[in-house]
Amino acid sequence: NMSQYPAFALGKSRFDQSTFSGRLRHFLDVIDPSTLFVTEKRLQESVELLHRFKQGSLPAGVTDAQLWQAQKVKQAIIHPDTGEKILMPFRMSGFIPFGTPVVVGLLLPNQSLLSAVFWQALNQSHNACFNYCNRNASQPAPFSRFFQGYVGAVTSAVSIAVGLKVLVQKARRFSPTTRLLVERFIPFPAVATANVCNVVLMRHSELSEGISVLDDNGNVVGTSKVAARHALLETALTRVVMPVPILVLPPIVMSALEKLPLLQRQPRLVLPVHAAVCLAAFSLALPVAVSLFPQTSQIGTKQLEPEIAMATDCTIVTYNKGL
Repeated sequence: NMSQYPAFALGKSRFDQSTFSGRLRHFLDVIDPSTLFVTEKRLQESVELLHRFKQGSLPAGVTDAQLWQAQKVKQAIIHPDTGEKILMPFRMSGFIPFGTPVVVGLLLPNQSLLSAVFWQALNQSHNACFNYCNRNASQPAPFSRFFQGYVGAVTSAVSIAVGLKVLVQKARRFSPTTRLLVERFIPFPAVATANVCNVVLMRHSELSEGISVLDDNGNVVGTSKVAARHALLETALTRVVMPVPILVLPPIVMSALEKLPLLQRQPRLVLPVHAAVCLAAFSLALPVAVSLFPQTSQIGTKQLEPEIAMATDCTIVTYNKGL
């Protein structure tokens, strides 16, 4: 089908990135877990095919569809800056399969303090490794920065979760059923705040050093701290929006489902049903949240530092927001 696969363009997406639906289709492609099962042989063939495309020495009969598939395989597994394979749990395509058990753990009802601490810490560990493995590695960054981000995120997530849990348990005006319901929503503020801390700590050097802004031709106009603030704010917003459906929908759905006669008769089914609900919420929320803002954002030169506005005739410049 020709319409399904446009002419192949190396390093570009096959979907229109200026529209939300194009970005959504692009990210559904990126998080497709089937790439986790690609063999080493298929990976090498894909890398080789793209290499030959670049050299202009493609074998006869190679279709656009095969080239797009090869690029999908390579991008899913290999880091664009380092050229190394990314460990399976920390690939974009592994985020949902490996992240769902953690979400299930975070949302388990009637948790002890210890188990709440364990799941919050595990969740931030998964996030920190994911951020590290998918970082922009074009500039060398000291590992200590990631370690600071990790410690900060774990500390904030654990302290908020524990603080809220203790508060809810001490609140006398809650009836036992209300308390259980309120407790189910505690993971969300803890995770959302920790995610923001994680982004800010991991990327705070961008605020002090600025990030590159590009003109219409993709040439670097200058380094802007204002653009860095915008990029961080948009990324932080994404990280608050993303856990909403993942951590707020399942408790609502589960408190309704647990009233069903089937689940009351069969308490063993509660956990598998809970896991399925979490998986569904996660699979919907992740691509939608990352598609909210384009990967490259635009900003008016009037909003930026005067020296950048003077360095270019463009009224609008672009910058890479980062994931």
